Order: sequence, then structure tokens, then C-alpha cells
Amino acid sequence: MEIKEIQKIISDLAKEKGWGDTPEEVNFTEKIALLHGEVSEALEAYRKNNLSGKDGVAEELADIIARVLHIGNIYKLDIEKELLKKLEENKGRDWNNDQLYIDRDKRNSK
Repeated sequence: MEIKEIQKIISDLAKEKGWGDTPEEVNFTEKIALLHGEVSEALEAYRKNNLSGKDGVAEELADIIARVLHIGNIYKLDIEKELLKKLEENKGRDWNNDQLYIDRDKRNSK
């Protein structure tokens, strides 16, 4: 299943459940706050070592994806295109997470 197909399912569900489907029907900051809540729930599930159970990391990550796609639907954003573009950008980047941590630690020790 492609992302656009999942977005269609979410759009239909949003209409059915009254979640809002246009910018006039929703408050962007509330939608982002709800997204933030899902991220926090994923962190809590991880802290409890609940990866795939009820309210586990997998379920919360699915909630995050659903909320992102719902926001994309509301604002007519092509999330699939943007995700593919971002993946291409990341292929060309040099990633050195160890260096990121070293740099952060240097900043924090000043």
C-alpha cells in the first residue's frame, strides 16, 4: 500500500469521525500538540519496555504517522513526495552521530 492510499483512508475516517478535513475546520497548533502527545506516549512506552503490546511503541508510532498524514491531508501536502525527497537528501549527507554527541557534550561543558 502506498502512502497516498493510506492518506485516503485517513481522510475518509477524519470525515466520518469529525476530526476536520480543511484548514478552516482545524487548529494547526492543536493538531501539532496532539502529535507531540503521541511522541511522548511512544517515549513512555519505550521507557516501560513495551515495544509491541497495547499502547506500545509500535502502536504509538502508528498514531504518529496517522496524525502526520491527517495534517498533510488537511493542508493538501504531498507527504509521499516530500518523504522521498528527504530520503534522497539524507543519502547525500555525511552522518556521524558520535561526532554529534561529542559536539553537544563540548557545548554543554562550557
